[in-house]
Amino acid sequence: MAKTQQEIEDYYISQGLNGEELRKALEKDPEFQALLKQRKIKIRNKFGISENDEKKYLLPTEEDYKILSMINELEKKNLSENDRDIIEVIRAQLLLNWRDPLIKKLQELKEKYS
Repeated sequence: MAKTQQEIEDYYISQGLNGEELRKALEKDPEFQALLKQRKIKIRNKFGISENDEKKYLLPTEEDYKILSMINELEKKNLSENDRDIIEVIRAQLLLNWRDPLIKKLQELKEKYS
């Protein structure tokens, strides 16, 4: 019987691993990594996210995939400039380095109102 991701994780926890040690053990576990890859493909397909977007954005949870899917859907609409700005800020939150786009937007506002 094949193990689930949770069963594999529980095994390492029962061996006394937690935190960074647990993360490293799971990264090295081929069975866990195969299950993780399958899960990501399933979620990516469910929300229509491209592999490129999956690499570009930090998507650790299914909710993050849903957010990106909603962003992509909304960007196809005829949004107001204000709504486009809101979408841009939300999209930036999915980036690994999410602070740079926020600083850029804040700088634009600062210049606008100076």
